[in-house]
Amino acid sequence: MSERPATASQPPRPARSEPKPLILVVEDEEDLAKLIAQHLENAGMQTQVYNRCAHAFRFLKHNFANLMLLDVNLPDQTGFALMEDLKTNDIAVPTIFLTGNTLEVSKVKALEMGGDDYITKPFGFAELTARIHAVLRRAESRSDFNITKNVRISDDPFSFLGIKISPVRLEAEFPDGAIESIGRKEIGILTYLQNNQAVVITRKALIHSVWGLHADVRSRSLDQYVVKVRELCKKHNVDLAAFRTVHGVGYIFDPQGVSQEGK
Repeated sequence: MSERPATASQPPRPARSEPKPLILVVEDEEDLAKLIAQHLENAGMQTQVYNRCAHAFRFLKHNFANLMLLDVNLPDQTGFALMEDLKTNDIAVPTIFLTGNTLEVSKVKALEMGGDDYITKPFGFAELTARIHAVLRRAESRSDFNITKNVRISDDPFSFLGIKISPVRLEAEFPDGAIESIGRKEIGILTYLQNNQAVVITRKALIHSVWGLHADVRSRSLDQYVVKVRELCKKHNVDLAAFRTVHGVGYIFDPQGVSQEGK
């Protein structure tokens, strides 16, 4: 009986490490900001520190952050004003307010402004870390229901040129009675068109709405999804005269015929 040749033992593969969440620390007390950043990095997170709202806003316009720790009172404006600016620019980031103000009215305002939590100074770093983890878990849970950035699986069905679009089923029911599966991005595109009728929609606005503000999506990719929508409608004899290309700009959806754009 022949012996099997000896084989060199294979070293175990290292476990794939989870990406570290990026926490934006917007705090003008320099020593406190450094302590927060150091503690969070020791707890396995990445940090980016700013002492002005304008600097944080500029960062968030072009970059993604998992969570923001936001001081209420900053030298250039309040944290509340920064939250308003972010909302105006359709930038969503989970936020925990940090402040020395213990008044209940201030806490209520922080939460009503869209804050996910509120912690008063002085605070323990163990508590801060626990609250960050709790908000990150809730944010991740909320995103589980998103089909695209602008559509949730719980959204009601809607009609697009007589086609019944069902987000929960990812289906389109056509006027001829046929039911077809439809992709997530196509549903996001149709939702945005339905909600923005008779106005020229730039490709960039449509990409940001469906894929997200920081998505790396080219216009050509968007056009390919639009072609899929057109082909599906053509297959079931749906008239798409109201959905037109505005060359060099984007698209327009004008079922009421109030605009001459794209004609």
